Parts: sequence; C-alpha cells; structure tokens
Amino acid sequence: MGAQRSSTPLDRLLADPARRERITHVESVPAREGRRAAWPSWSTPLLVERLAAAGIPSPWEHQSAAAEHARAGRSVIIATGTASGKSLAYLLPCVEAIYAGEGNPRQEGTVLYLSPTKALAADQLRALRALRLTRVRAATYDGDTPQDERTWVRQHANYVLTNPDMLHRSLLPGHARWSSFLRRLRYVVIDEAHGYRGVFGSHVAQVLRRLRRVCERYHASPTFILASATASEPAAAASRLTGLDVVAVEDDASPRGPATFALWEPPLTDLRGEQGAPVRRTATAEAGDLLADLVVEGVQTLAFVRSRRGAESVALSAKRALHEVAPGLAEQVAAYRAGYLPEERRALEAALRSRSIVGLASTNALELGVDVSGLDAVLVCGWPGTRASLWQQAGRAGRSGQAALSVLVARDDPLDTFLVHHPEAIFGTPVEATVLDPDNPYVLEPHLCAAASEMPLTEDDLPLFGPSTADLLPDLVRRGFLRRRPAGWYWTRRDRACDLADIRGAGGAPVQVVEASTGRLLGTVDEPSAHTTVHEGAVYIHQGESFIVQTLDLDDSVALVEAADPDYSTTARDVTDISIVERLRSVSWGEATLSFGTVEVTRQVVAYQMRRLQTGEMLGEKPLDLPPRTLRTRAVYWTLSEAQISRLEDLDLAGAAHAAEHASIGLLPLFATCDRWDIGGVSTAVHPDTGLLTVFVYDGHEGGAGFAERGYGDAASWLRATRDAIASCECDSGCPSCIQSPKCGNGNDPLDKRGALDLLAVLLHEAPE
Repeated sequence: MGAQRSSTPLDRLLADPARRERITHVESVPAREGRRAAWPSWSTPLLVERLAAAGIPSPWEHQSAAAEHARAGRSVIIATGTASGKSLAYLLPCVEAIYAGEGNPRQEGTVLYLSPTKALAADQLRALRALRLTRVRAATYDGDTPQDERTWVRQHANYVLTNPDMLHRSLLPGHARWSSFLRRLRYVVIDEAHGYRGVFGSHVAQVLRRLRRVCERYHASPTFILASATASEPAAAASRLTGLDVVAVEDDASPRGPATFALWEPPLTDLRGEQGAPVRRTATAEAGDLLADLVVEGVQTLAFVRSRRGAESVALSAKRALHEVAPGLAEQVAAYRAGYLPEERRALEAALRSRSIVGLASTNALELGVDVSGLDAVLVCGWPGTRASLWQQAGRAGRSGQAALSVLVARDDPLDTFLVHHPEAIFGTPVEATVLDPDNPYVLEPHLCAAASEMPLTEDDLPLFGPSTADLLPDLVRRGFLRRRPAGWYWTRRDRACDLADIRGAGGAPVQVVEASTGRLLGTVDEPSAHTTVHEGAVYIHQGESFIVQTLDLDDSVALVEAADPDYSTTARDVTDISIVERLRSVSWGEATLSFGTVEVTRQVVAYQMRRLQTGEMLGEKPLDLPPRTLRTRAVYWTLSEAQISRLEDLDLAGAAHAAEHASIGLLPLFATCDRWDIGGVSTAVHPDTGLLTVFVYDGHEGGAGFAERGYGDAASWLRATRDAIASCECDSGCPSCIQSPKCGNGNDPLDKRGALDLLAVLLHEAPE
C-alpha cells in the first residue's frame, strides 16, 4: 500500500475510482503570509517577555489593532479566522489593566471573561497560568467551583472566567458580594461571540444589559472585547448583543498554509425509506471509512460530528475498519465529546498533540478555542449549521502553517445536498450575520423581572433594555411579578431570587428526566420540548449513555427512563394548524404575495419514527397520545393567486405546496443562522385566512427568534436556493435529500417534486434579483 501512495491526502482518498464520483467539488485555498506589528507602547513588559519566551516575538497587525481599540476605551469585536491569535488581542489590555495597580492596589483593574463552555474557560485558565504573571490572580467561577473556592474568587481574583448562565444565576443576583470586583471592572471579554444567536443569544444579550446596569451601580463602565469567528457585519451583531457601539477588526493578518477543501456526497443505497424513497449512505458511516483510510496513511485527522452518539459511532466504525486492514492502528482512534470527565478530555487532547492518537471523532466541543493544533485533515460530518462554524472546524487543520485537507461529508438532507452541488454558496459567499432578537417580549420580560430583583427598576433604566420595555412593565405589574412604586418597579417575590423558569409562563414547568431503577436525576427538559424528546419510547442520550423513555407524565412533570443500547434513533412527528394573527409586512411579486407577521400555531405530537443508526433505514412508526400545544410566534409566508394556479396543469396542488414547504424549511438555515429544528412549517392548497394557496415557515420559539424575519428579508435568494436544491437532487420523485422531512406529521404524503418546482418557478417569476 505504501508504494502506491499519492502525493496528497485527497489523492489517497481517491485511490478507489468509485469514490471519485462522490466528490462534487474541490476548492484550493492559497497560503497567506503573516503581517507583524510592533508591541503597543503600553504593553506590560513581563507579558511581552513571557510571550517572547513562548515563541511570539511580536503581535500580528489585527491583534495590535484590537488591543489599541480596547485600551482606548472603545468596545471592539475581533472577527478573524481560527488560530489567528484572538486571545492575545484581549490579553494585552487586560493584563495591562491589572498591572496598573502595581504601585497602588486601588488602581488595579479586574477582568470578567465569559465563554460558552467550561472546557474553553479551563483552557484559557491554563494558558494564563502558564505565562506566570505574578499579579494576575485568575480563577474559574462556574457550577463546578466548590463553595469555599467561590468565596476566595469573589474576594481575591482579578481575572474571573465564567459563563453567561453563571453570570445570570449567581453573580448578578449576588452583586453586593462582588462589589469590590465590579467597582474595578475594566474589561468584559466575550469569547466565541458568534455562538450567541437565536433565542439563546437574545437571552445572553439581556444578561449583558443587566451586567452593565449593575456595573453602573458601582460606578464602573467596562469596555467590552468580543472574540468571534469570521462573521458578516460583526460590529452590528456585537452592538446588538451588548447594546453598545462596537468597532470591528476583521482583517486577519496571521499566516496560513495552503488548504484543499472537498465537498463529498455519500452514494444512494438500495434501501428504501418513506413512500419508497431512496436512502443515501449515512454521513457517519462514510466519515468512519474516510477516517480509517486517513489513519492508515498516517494523516492525523479530526472528524467533527453533530451529536455525541454520532462521534462515538464514527470512531467505532473507523476502529472496525482498521481491525480488518491494520489491527495495530485501531488503538490510534478515539472519540471526544462533552460528558467525559475533565481528566479524560485532557488526556485525549494531550494524545492528539503528541500524535499517539491519529484519528479523533469529536462533537463541536473541539470547535471552540481549546488548543489543538498541527492536524493534517478535518472531516466535517454534516453541515455544522453556519459557514462560520464550518471555517472554524476546518481551521483546526494546518494550524502550524502546513498544508491541510478539509472534507464536508453531506448528510441526507436538503441543505447539505444543496451545498455540495452549489459550492459558490460556501466558498463565494461571506459568512452569516448573527441573528438575535433581544426585544422579543418572551425573552425580555423575565430579564426585566430578574433586573428588578437585583435592584429596583427606574425610568432611567428603560432605554437600556430596549424600546418595548415601557409597554411590557404594566403587564408584569398586572400579573403580579412587579410592584409599581414612585421610585420604580420592585420584584414582588422577596423570598427567592428571580429564576427565568418561574416567569416564562407559556413554557410550563420543566420536566425532570429520572432513571426509574435508581431514582437518578439525569436532567430537565422544558415542557414543550418534552413532547418531542422524552415522549414514551424515545431514545434519550445523557453523557454518552442511552436510555429508553418508559413514561412521560406531564401532570407530575417527570419522564421515567431505563438504560438501554438501541441500534436506532427516534424522531417525533407532529401535526400542525396555523392562523394569522397580524400581518406586519408584505410585498407583491407580481400576482404572488410575500408576507411576514404574527401567527398562532397549534401543534400535536402524534407519533415517532425509528431509524437504524448505521444506515438510516426506517424501522417503523408508533403512535403517541399527547395533548396539543399552542405557540404565538412569527412567520414568513407566501401566497399564489387563483389565476397563477389556474395556469398550472396536471398539478397535485397539496403535494406541490407540501414539498415546497419541506424544502424551504431545509434551506432557511443557510440564510437565517438557525437549525431546521428551530423552525416549522405549514402548507395548504387553500388557507382559511388568505383564501389562497399558502406556505408558512415559522419560528419554533414563543414570540419568535428572528429566523422568519430574516427569511422574509432574504426571501428571493432563499426560495431560489430551495428551487435549486430540489432540482439538483438526483432522485426521481423525492427523497430525504430534497423534499422529505424527518418530522413530517403526514408521513411525507402527499409530496410532488415536479409540482414544487413548478410552484416555485411561478412564485419567483417576478421576484427581485
């Protein structure tokens, strides 16, 4: 085998001629020279000395520019590529602020660092301590921090690393105990800021507004420094997140080695799914084979997989393949995911750095800033959700400047299918803008209550929380959450801190997931999600362990599960009705109309499907008896006139609209930075509120999350991409890669692939370019 080796990892993968047909596109990314800058004049000498000893003689231009903005008191977002050294950009001003108190402790500044994961915070802490900066007293403050250590952190740490949830639940409610730290707070660092999007990002935005309000109470006005993967309009996104004016540094001056990026589509199999549709080989099975082949060739490879179970499956598949061709290499493959013990994850990271592990399958736990460098190749198993995440994951290869290979392996999904056949949507398009909506009343209301529990709200506070605040306060008073007094609005529940779960209202009580045989609490799920994730018969995954749900008791808010090891996954299916509450915006495309507005959605989970993990083969469907749920949210929807419909012949109208709905749901994540599970849809040949053929796509979160609104704004591009995705699929009459949906309550019937193309052609005939 060694004598036949080709010159590049990609050539080696293509040694089998059958595989060449699976590559739909190859993109070559040229190398880039780095551009250095001088150390800022105010840099801390000891830090410069320590960095030089670590092999960093001077900063890159973007690091210096971002540091200068922060030092001047301008909030800044540094939005550059993976391994571009964003941490140095915020380390320079943060360390300088701490060392400002070298001669006078009262002048010593403090730093609050926020990250989305404990692993990233722990990695940052190790890097800080490795610099041996004598005045920097850094410590993590999260759910794992013992109580006695928490007291020390509050009283003595000047560089605190935590996460938004801990900020919301502990630091802000107990701000009086943090007064010394907050009074001297100079910088708030928000790492991996591109991850704060959708409903989660909207909540974080309001937590940050509460932080700013509490800081003002202690006469502090910290500068915010955000670090993000490359993003579209980063300054606007950062301003939306923080509520401040933010300047962006986007010109990446770090060096980069040459890279090859391949798009890979697994082949169709002889298996058949719903309505006899062909089924592709699963992305996890394909990635397992590719990982094994690369390990045989000595190509150190990291495979990113969307789920914990998927990561385990890819690693296991690669090991099995290696046992057949090179048994001695099987031990050089492993899986990495959240749920492992910290010492297990650190051991895997060390083994990867030492190259004793050549192949590693991971969830996105390694997408974030954990320091793993020097890899030869990355496999991305399924579209990771955004271009930003794709480049973040691909950037793990070639991080030492050497040539790198990245392969995107498509799942059996409309969006993945579209992307591997339209490479310009990846390589010729800027990364996405971050979508979040802090003004969503279902997000804002609980944070107004939380803010009032921290300190009474005053008239002066209202602009901080957004323009809809004044309209929401009277309703919170009426419902008994706040009490109006001449001095402001007071939180009424003095007996306890304000918890988001108490005041979401429509969310219902959280459902506890309990192992029936031991009584062990595995976690909680909000009531709406319980219908689709812990219904009777569902496969529930907790920290790598598999369970089958025996009972879901919504009255007692508990789901009882038992340990099991099924070879299948489950997907809930629901039926949906929708009514238009208010049309907010609309535009005519000739005789067609595109609209955006408030809708009321009634959904009922009626069944669940079982699919084999390795092949995706349908194993069966079982009915469920669960109550309907009502959701008031936002939707984008389009109608065709009766005249337009009359000009279409031999058309299954319901099947065509249904197919167009499914495909458009599948493609919206490309434009709205969401997951297809964040949105839903309804289609009907004649809707009672419009009297016309109507297709809806709605946000699956109370009050909306901004996804449907982004779809309305980019509707022409989104719906053209939907049409192209259907047309480019090689199946005859529809399959999971184009018009079938895994969560369709009607069993993907009726569906009309050709009819969907005809409907979309008519709709787009007079759409803007």
